[in-house]
Amino acid sequence: MMTANKVDDAQLMRKAKIDTNQEAIVQALRAAGATVQSLASVGHGVPDLLVGFRNQTVLLEVKDGAKSPSKRRLTEDQIKWHGQWTGGVVAVVDSVESALRVLGIINES
Repeated sequence: MMTANKVDDAQLMRKAKIDTNQEAIVQALRAAGATVQSLASVGHGVPDLLVGFRNQTVLLEVKDGAKSPSKRRLTEDQIKWHGQWTGGVVAVVDSVESALRVLGIINES
């Protein structure tokens, strides 16, 4: 039960800030056969996408490659989260191509 002084977490949820290229990245990954789940609404430095491909799980932080490098920096929460992560691959991507490279779908050129 909520009181006047307590607000439940659902009411505090912010609208997730999703980079403009995220949808194109998700579509390309799915077209390549990956399963993709958005985690953008989780916040607190958690990467934007949970991706499964060929029995591997990868977390992707999406940055907009069209923005200046200073606008693509990881936030303090993201730096902290990435530093504490002890699981599988977590990568920062800024384009469809970089996301496909992380999964080994296309090779480095």
